[in-house]
Amino acid sequence: MAYPEATPTTAAAAPATTKYSGALRLWHWGNAAVIAGLLSTILFLRVIINMRGLRPKIQEVASQGGTPLGEEQLRGIGRLVSHRIWDWHIYLGVTLAVLLGWRLVAELAAPVRQRFAHRLRRSKEHQQAAPAESFRLRHSVLVKYSYLVFYLLLTVMVATGLLLVYADDVAALHRIEHTVKEIHNVNMYLLLAFIVLHLGGVVWAELNKDRNITSDMIHGGEIRK
Repeated sequence: MAYPEATPTTAAAAPATTKYSGALRLWHWGNAAVIAGLLSTILFLRVIINMRGLRPKIQEVASQGGTPLGEEQLRGIGRLVSHRIWDWHIYLGVTLAVLLGWRLVAELAAPVRQRFAHRLRRSKEHQQAAPAESFRLRHSVLVKYSYLVFYLLLTVMVATGLLLVYADDVAALHRIEHTVKEIHNVNMYLLLAFIVLHLGGVVWAELNKDRNITSDMIHGGEIRK
């Protein structure tokens, strides 16, 4: 029995490689959720649950029950609430550290065409090969370099956060605790600025030429070989 020959369309079809691996996509959305949780704990502690502003309210409620609280008791309630929120902040910070380690492992284990270094190199090659589209391609290269800045900020955030966790138990760390805390706080604002710029850039890209960025990060996208 003779088998039909492959059609030219079938023979010429180029196999596709997923642009973003499943591990990278899972890391991306998991990382986004953890960072959102970390920022939420700061928001709750400094804005929503401001113990200095809540103390009069707590005193008012306690007085209605006939048992007004002393200043030390109010401070104790404030410390209890603050410590509980900071506990969640620490748990999320440790999770962020694990995710950062996973990102490094996933990068090393991914196929060459899915690695960040390969995508950066390809963007540079496209920019040199298509000078007519130099603005768009140069923008693509700059965006990828901004991701390197993000990874650096993330590393500093995790490193300083872990140092602060153990600062009270290690004398050498306790001596530099104030400096580490300042670096951690400044880095948080830089990371927040990057997130705002990143979200704005994604919306701008989706509304212009570089569409399907969000879809690719959900479904993987394709790279034609």
